[in-house]
Amino acid sequence: MRPSVPARIGSWIVALLVGLVYGVAGTVAHAYAIGWFPLGLILGVIGTAALLLAVRLLTADRWATLATGVGMVISTTVFSGSGPGGSVVVPQTGLAVVWTLTVPVLVAVAVAWPERLPRTEQPTSPA
Repeated sequence: MRPSVPARIGSWIVALLVGLVYGVAGTVAHAYAIGWFPLGLILGVIGTAALLLAVRLLTADRWATLATGVGMVISTTVFSGSGPGGSVVVPQTGLAVVWTLTVPVLVAVAVAWPERLPRTEQPTSPA
């Protein structure tokens, strides 16, 4: 049974808000590193992929996954630019470029992933 239209629209709005919040958290935390190891970036990418996968699997709805991804991309884009006073939350570094490009790629993969993978036929052995 498919959910009603208002329920689906409500889930898309909630998914967008979750994406906005996670996008802000990932954008702020991606620059954390321990020495040379980019721990914040790795955890942000893993968390982004896990959130998108969870939304896709739990809702079985590409549109909810897309709404989550759009929220992430919006918050990443907004916080990557300079603020009204000229302050920059995310300085233009290699980690920032990787984070900014990885988020839309993960969203595209999660949304474009097929509903079901085709089953391969098992060869039958003669009896």
